[in-house]
Amino acid sequence: MTGFGRGSAVTGAWLAKVELSTVNRKQAEVVVQLPRELAEIEGRVRKQVQGTVSRGRVQVSVSLEHAEGCPAAVRVDAPLASAFEAAFIALSELLGRDVVPSAADFLRQPGVLAIGSREMDAETAWSAIEPALDEALAQLTTMRAREGADLSADFTARLHTLDGLRQRIAGGAPGRPLRQRELLLKRLRELGLELDPADERVVRELALFADRCDITEELTRLDSHCAKFREYMQAAEPPGRALDFLCQEIFREFNTIGSKANDAAIAQTIVEAKTELEKIREQVQNVE
Repeated sequence: MTGFGRGSAVTGAWLAKVELSTVNRKQAEVVVQLPRELAEIEGRVRKQVQGTVSRGRVQVSVSLEHAEGCPAAVRVDAPLASAFEAAFIALSELLGRDVVPSAADFLRQPGVLAIGSREMDAETAWSAIEPALDEALAQLTTMRAREGADLSADFTARLHTLDGLRQRIAGGAPGRPLRQRELLLKRLRELGLELDPADERVVRELALFADRCDITEELTRLDSHCAKFREYMQAAEPPGRALDFLCQEIFREFNTIGSKANDAAIAQTIVEAKTELEKIREQVQNVE
């Protein structure tokens, strides 16, 4: 399911900003973008996101800034500065005269002074990131819940359509053996074979046909699957994978009915039902 969430939190040292975005995907995938110095807390971020999102691709972007009023640090790379000074001493000895570096020389040397940055402590940073992440997840959940409500309404309408098609099939199924009896007798007459409709051979053939084309079990299972589908939509747990499985089972029952019924009218109804079910299956792939 798609969604977006943004959160921010501030501590004495840091201002953390977190942005989350999700797109549809059958499995769960979490991609985390953190400052390089905080790579060790990526697992915490991932775990917290997976506790809320179980399906879809989640992009997590985390940024840190110094809190307002917190002075920026100036970090000195002492070994590099000492090596720079020693290089000038060696140069003086080589040239036989004093070559003294100025303050500007040190400032121009990359890495000697790092202004406006300081070491990031993972625990201190996490104390700002965690509440920002919670806020972003809450916004994301709210947005996805609205989409879920729209999908639920769509599923309910389509299930109602499937129920009507199932009832149409159930209404036409009992007359199938009678139509087969008339067709069988007609073919026999066309071949010049007049048989008594009460002939044992005709009765046996019709009995076998009626047994083969009986779809009572399939209709019962269809009714059960649709009821279970509605039940899962109201469940507190994420129903996406369960609904996906039920769609496969419903599709299988319609397939079986179509092959057993051997009837043009029922076959046409099966086509309509499969078309409606395919629309449900496409959307179910997006449900968490």
